[in-house]
Amino acid sequence: MKKGSTIFLKLVLFVMALVVGVFCAFALAPFAWNVADDPVFGIWLLLIIGAMYVTVVPFFIALFQSFKLLGYIDRNEAFSSLSVAALKKIKICAFVISLIYVMTMPFFYAVAELDDAPGVILVGAVLVGASFVVGVFAYLLQMLLNNAIEIKTENDLTV
Repeated sequence: MKKGSTIFLKLVLFVMALVVGVFCAFALAPFAWNVADDPVFGIWLLLIIGAMYVTVVPFFIALFQSFKLLGYIDRNEAFSSLSVAALKKIKICAFVISLIYVMTMPFFYAVAELDDAPGVILVGAVLVGASFVVGVFAYLLQMLLNNAIEIKTENDLTV
C-alpha cells in the first residue's frame, strides 16, 4: 500500500485524542468541582464522572493500538499477527469501556430519577452501546484477519 495513504485516519485519531484530552481537562474537571457540593446530585454525578475518567485509559490504549494498526497497513504488514494482536487489544479495551459504563448505569438511573430527565439514561445507554459495537466490530475484523492469514499461509505453502 502506498505510504501515507492512512494519514487522514491517523489525523482523525489524533483529533479524537485531543478532543477527549481537552474535554477531560477543561470541561469534566470543572464540572466535577461544581457538582461536588450539590447535596442531591453531587455523589451520583461524581461517580459518573469518575467512571468517565477511568474509561479514558482504555480509550487511549485503543487509540494507540489503532495508530499502530494503521502503521502496519502503511508498511504492508496488515496481514500479520501484529495486526491481529492490535485488533485484540482494541476489542478488549472496547469491552472494558462498555463494562464500566454498564456498571455505572445505576448512577445514570439515579440522576435521571432525581432530575426527572429520562434522557440521562439514554446517554448512558449510548455510551454502553457505542463501545460494545466497536468491540464486536474489532472482534469480527480479528476473525476475518485470522482467516485471511490462514489462507495466505496455505497459498504460500502450495506455491
